[in-house]
Amino acid sequence: MTDTASTKVSRNVIFLVLVASLGYFVDIYDLLIFTIVRKASLHDIGVADTDMLSQGQFIINVQMFGLLLGGLLWGVIGDKMGRIKVLFGSILLYSVANFANAFVTDVNTYAIIRFIAGIGLAGELGAGITLVTETLSKEKRGYGTMIVAVIGLFGAAAAYAVAKHGWQHAYMVGGGLGIVLLLLRVGTFESGMFKSVQDSEVSKGNFFILFTSAERFKKYLYCILIGAPLWYVVGVLVTLSPEFGKALGAAEPLSAGEGVFYTYIGIAIGDIFAGLLAQVTKSRKLTMAVFLTLSVVSAFVYLGSKGITHDKFVWTCFAMGCTVGYWATFVTIAAEQFGTNIRSTVTTTVPNFVRGSLIPINMAFNAFVVHYGMVTSGYIMMVILTVISLFSLSQLKETFGKDLNYIEEEAGIS
Repeated sequence: MTDTASTKVSRNVIFLVLVASLGYFVDIYDLLIFTIVRKASLHDIGVADTDMLSQGQFIINVQMFGLLLGGLLWGVIGDKMGRIKVLFGSILLYSVANFANAFVTDVNTYAIIRFIAGIGLAGELGAGITLVTETLSKEKRGYGTMIVAVIGLFGAAAAYAVAKHGWQHAYMVGGGLGIVLLLLRVGTFESGMFKSVQDSEVSKGNFFILFTSAERFKKYLYCILIGAPLWYVVGVLVTLSPEFGKALGAAEPLSAGEGVFYTYIGIAIGDIFAGLLAQVTKSRKLTMAVFLTLSVVSAFVYLGSKGITHDKFVWTCFAMGCTVGYWATFVTIAAEQFGTNIRSTVTTTVPNFVRGSLIPINMAFNAFVVHYGMVTSGYIMMVILTVISLFSLSQLKETFGKDLNYIEEEAGIS
């Protein structure tokens, strides 16, 4: 390859990583905007204070259900029609939904539009990570996915900043960002690995192939379970911080929006350290184990903070964010576990199933709250989810530096 050609390839790869990163930025912005504007938006459409928690959980659960369905839809499309198709289709759908969200006037309409937004959001991260892992060298793909996660996670900071100007304005800005990104993606290119199987007779995007082998199904399930504690920390411990603050005897009300802001700054920083640790140790499993252990410690500090102050809350959220900053590592593990003909389906469904796990997590947490109260239930759920995650991690093979140019056979693992 000539120097000119090599330079062009390098620029294309850099552009691809940048586009995937900005896509995840908008994805996180939209995914968390409801959490940040939950109280203000529900108040403005007439929801009583006594119904704020139940109606908020209803809407977020509907959004997460949309993510579950969207994960399947976009994952299959990514393997059958290409990763680029997903990048364009998903962002168009959730951009339109964002604009519509600015004009809702009742809870049911709010929930329906968040469901549509959830379907759109489901394709963004999986398609981006799949493209990056298939395009970068096996030695450098960890850096690529780390960059995607770090830039993307600052979408939470943007959402928090924009939301200060009003919840309707925040949704409008989210829609506008999506349209701008859609235009930027015109120059993106398809994965070479996908092109190599595109016209072959091999089964592509067949979700049910994951169930044709017990070993493959268990591997897929373990990939989902290792990420559950992260979404519990964000979706329950931080999102319900106003309620946890009351249970802990906080001197002043805690802000979920502020908590999300500092948590995601922590996650972005944690992702940098997780990515570097994986590169240095050449082990994503070790990195995950370290961060899962640290996340229990940080959650226990939060739940044990009687009379928590505003400053301690902010720093604790930041610390919890740092310790659950393994999102990029976790998604990369999923991408590296499966062949090219099913990789988009796996990499898109796994993170969305983790997000969707918030539905049973909320149900279990609420059941515990009835008997043990908010704080004790917080401890119980964190321990249960971490034990499950560590066990699942122990069952997966190390994939650092693995060659990804292979396919999954119908009857078993290639």
